Amino acid sequence: MGRLGLGRHFGGLAARLDGVFGANGVFAHDRLRFIDFVDDVEELLEEVAWQEGGDKKAADGFEEYVLRYYSG
Repeated sequence: MGRLGLGRHFGGLAARLDGVFGANGVFAHDRLRFIDFVDDVEELLEEVAWQEGGDKKAADGFEEYVLRYYSG
C-alpha cells in the first residue's frame, strides 16, 4: 500500500485487525464471524475511497462480491 501512496490510510489497520487471524495466518472464525470481518473491511475501503476521491460508492459491492466468492 505504501508503494501505491495509500500507506497513510492503513496506519491503524493492524490494530483494527489484531486477533482476526491466528499465528498460522488462518482466519479465526472462533473470534469473529467472517461476515462481520468482510463488513469491517468494506468500511475501511469506503474510508480510503472517500479520502482519495470523495466517492464512498467506489467500494460498494465489495462485501457482496467476497461473500458470493467464498460461499461457493
